[in-house]
Amino acid sequence: MKLTRLCVTFKLSVILALMLSALVACNKTDTGSTATAASAGNAVSFVDTQEGKPLVIDVALFDTPAAREFLVTGKNPYIGNEEAVTQGHKIFGMYSCTQCHGPEAKGQVGPGLVGPTFKYPKNATNKGMFETIWHGTNGGMGAKGKGLMDPTDTSNGITPDEVLKVIAWIRTHGDITGNE
Repeated sequence: MKLTRLCVTFKLSVILALMLSALVACNKTDTGSTATAASAGNAVSFVDTQEGKPLVIDVALFDTPAAREFLVTGKNPYIGNEEAVTQGHKIFGMYSCTQCHGPEAKGQVGPGLVGPTFKYPKNATNKGMFETIWHGTNGGMGAKGKGLMDPTDTSNGITPDEVLKVIAWIRTHGDITGNE
């Protein structure tokens, strides 16, 4: 099982390196990039929570092995990883998520995030929760994704890897892993 996962991770790394090389060769940059996971030939197509439209996320932002694995599978490899959970808890606090969702993500002014019922049913999956955190909602939560959180500063915002760690921490408070 570990060997299979290692092979998949290696193959994915090679594919992403080739894709990035091709983008550079075409003289494309991440500004205004319209590359999505689906158009890059990967298994995951993201959609925004607000309108269900295709969600454009620069594949270059998926710059860790865990983020690249998620990009292909939609499964969060950080689920159950104590170090990632600890980091996710810290990020949840740094971005003031506790102000709306409470200290244990069970809801306060904003909805609870642990389930089993969700304001946005797609949040029962890690892919769905990722989309909601990345691009925001109609109900008041702004986009948290890198480049979306603050349009005046494209370096501001949370990375895909950080979103996955936050989700891993959220999942420790309920019975749903999101990888079902």
